[in-house]
Amino acid sequence: MIKESDYDCCSFAAEVDQALYDRHSLPSPLHIKRGEASVGTRYQNGFTLVEVIVTVAIVGLLSMLTLPLAEMSYQHSKEQDLRLALREIREAVDSYKQAVDDGRIKLSAEKSGYPQSLQVLVDGAPDVKNPTSNNKIYFLRRIPRDPMATDPNKSNEETWGKRSYQSSADDPQEGDDIFDVYSLSAGTGLNGILYKDW
Repeated sequence: MIKESDYDCCSFAAEVDQALYDRHSLPSPLHIKRGEASVGTRYQNGFTLVEVIVTVAIVGLLSMLTLPLAEMSYQHSKEQDLRLALREIREAVDSYKQAVDDGRIKLSAEKSGYPQSLQVLVDGAPDVKNPTSNNKIYFLRRIPRDPMATDPNKSNEETWGKRSYQSSADDPQEGDDIFDVYSLSAGTGLNGILYKDW
């Protein structure tokens, strides 16, 4: 005959045994005996529907916040390229004019001293101070492309608007020489200034 105190000891031992099994997420013999263990409750892997919806909502919110920043960063990068290209061409034009003023490039009386095209800056001009040699003075390695240009069929020189020495800054027009260049893009920069006015 089993005494009540023996029953309490067995019950206590089963509870301790159950606590050990719970810690390791294994079904205990006590649960199996009671019919409480099942495949669905043995392991708690996977996500609930609410967790999946919350995760998708957070990812969507983050993508909505980062997309405009990525677009702004891309535009800023193109604007930096535009500034560098404009500076490179303008410095080459000024260097050509300085070489003319220094008497290193032959100048006819009716010319302004500025290059007739951007290609002249790449092809070079004969150095009249070294007439015995075939030395040329070069001002550009290549003509930079306007990064705002969208037509891939245009050459690098065709992507730029050209202002002659005789035209005004308010209404730049092409002419016999190139005094300045500007972007043909109708867009506006992040600074609020039209690209053509840079």
